Amino acid sequence: MGVIHLKDIRVYSYHGCLMEEAAIGSEYLVNLKVWANLNPSAKSDELADTVDYVLLNRIVKEEMAIRSKLLEHVSKRIIDRVLKESSAVNKVMVSVAKINPPIGGDVAQVSVCLEQNRE
Repeated sequence: MGVIHLKDIRVYSYHGCLMEEAAIGSEYLVNLKVWANLNPSAKSDELADTVDYVLLNRIVKEEMAIRSKLLEHVSKRIIDRVLKESSAVNKVMVSVAKINPPIGGDVAQVSVCLEQNRE
């Protein structure tokens, strides 16, 4: 078993419960970890034998482009798509962080982290 980690994927998106968040948007950082058997690709040196991190990055960007009120909701959508589109993945963990959230205080970021095993 091995881990592929896409760290600090930067996206600009429009998530949040406030109408202002839908209008002006905000910066987000997404971290995605997937667990899979990486032994075949370690031996073969072939992309077909591993989890394509270009696909993973595309999934994150596409799901982040769809507005959600809650970070939990977009996080779950990312997990569901990864498990659906990459059969080699056994487990997914995603964290979505809103940079400088509008919560009435000096807070660097608020993040949600979800993980799920393949059933």
